[in-house]
Amino acid sequence: MTDRLRRVLRQQARKAGREYARSRDAYREGRREGGAPDRVDPAEFGLPDDGEGNARVVCRRYVERRAVAVDAEGRPDCFEADNVDCEGCAEDVRDGRVQTW
Repeated sequence: MTDRLRRVLRQQARKAGREYARSRDAYREGRREGGAPDRVDPAEFGLPDDGEGNARVVCRRYVERRAVAVDAEGRPDCFEADNVDCEGCAEDVRDGRVQTW
């Protein structure tokens, strides 16, 4: 494979990665602004709220405090499928064991 071809392939891969990231961020922002229709009161899962209807949890993936909406299945808004930390966090929310602040 020539250097030129490698460079072109690398550029296209980066371009696709940036486009994916923009799409993912726009999707998340749209969900936050629109409010998920199946959003539930955090108290249903024994979670404290921030006064605006968001649960106060400590994110297992990024180890930071977050105020997030929780859906009917116990998944925070920041939940990403196929991520081990997110799956564990959602399971802990449903079981009432998630770390809060």
